[in-house]
Amino acid sequence: MKILLVHKFWKKVGGAEVYFQDTARILRDQGHEVHIYTTAFEAEGAMDVFQADEKTHFGKSFDYLQGGLLKRIGNIPKIIYSKENKEEFRQLLRKVKPDVVHVFAIYVTITPSILDTCREEGIPVVMSCNDYKHICPNYRLFHHGKICEDCKGGKFYNAILNNCCKHSLAVSAISAVEAYVHDRKNIWKGNVHTFLFESNFMLKKTEEFWGSGKARLKFLGKPFNASRWSASYLDEGYLLYLGRLSDEKGVDILLHAMKQVPEARLVIAGDGGFRPSLESLAAAEQIKNVEFVGSKSGAELEKLFSGCRFVVVPSIWHENFPYVMMEAFARGKAVVGSDKGGIPEYIDEGVTGHVYPSNDPEKLASCIRNLWLNPTQAMQMGRNAKEYADKLFTDSAFYNRLLAIYKDAMGVQS
Repeated sequence: MKILLVHKFWKKVGGAEVYFQDTARILRDQGHEVHIYTTAFEAEGAMDVFQADEKTHFGKSFDYLQGGLLKRIGNIPKIIYSKENKEEFRQLLRKVKPDVVHVFAIYVTITPSILDTCREEGIPVVMSCNDYKHICPNYRLFHHGKICEDCKGGKFYNAILNNCCKHSLAVSAISAVEAYVHDRKNIWKGNVHTFLFESNFMLKKTEEFWGSGKARLKFLGKPFNASRWSASYLDEGYLLYLGRLSDEKGVDILLHAMKQVPEARLVIAGDGGFRPSLESLAAAEQIKNVEFVGSKSGAELEKLFSGCRFVVVPSIWHENFPYVMMEAFARGKAVVGSDKGGIPEYIDEGVTGHVYPSNDPEKLASCIRNLWLNPTQAMQMGRNAKEYADKLFTDSAFYNRLLAIYKDAMGVQS
């Protein structure tokens, strides 16, 4: 089978790029010919960690935040529906002749104009949804410190009223126009055979916004092979937060919880625009048991995972299914996670970790205190988590589900 994968970023920005690249890896390992269509867009915090080859094709992208006012205004149509990428993609389809096109995040840099090309060329499309952009101008359903679903029912003008996209009125207005154009063109549901999800929560939330039976929605899960990592049951006396430091991640809630458990020690590994505010909060509240160590990777990251007692995922938005949970489980570490989004789907309460109500530092402090004062219990939860991950998160399980979806989209009997 020949497969064309499409994603807006080649360089690693976050978990979406890992998902996209791991999908390509698994398909290649199974002997499929995999082509990639992407862009070299320089997103904030992008890291050049992936190796391109002759089957990697780069399309045009436009940075609408750069340049003068007239230039940015002139680029608006290109980031909503790129006719250039549409025709360039047509030539690629005719050259590669894929059996199926699998798209991931394609808005703004590539634009969903390419979906029309696939329909016109008679090639089936499946789409992995890693955020909420397909149903709302704000891809997080979160702004100004709270969850928001005001755009449900096609009321995209609320993005402007709420000023919720990058906290910029101009970006919010462009994003609302983008959503209205795509909705009017029926660009998603009219071109995509099956939408794929890594959490049942996001699948059901999509159905809430679009209505029951309006599109084919399938659970796929994440491409992750937990057995590639060895468990570590070392305990060097700290719990770990690993991830981006931004407002929706709930790290401020975690800091307030840590103040209530002074005997515990937290290491925060990550960076982002919210870091100065978090450091100021820790100083103002005299929270002494927290250490900010910045972004870590490679051997430094492995050392942090290896030595922690457990991992905390304190998100206050509808998190889909963060990679850090699988990474923790695969290394034999329990997870304390909030009840938002897909997080509780993957925690067996009291067995592989704890779930607590988000925005509740007292309940989070209680979970932390419980595992901090019971290191043997924390270790057993870690062992349970490793066993669970090795059974659930395998390349073969992901591949078998994905192959069945591809065959269905192609009209091939399994």
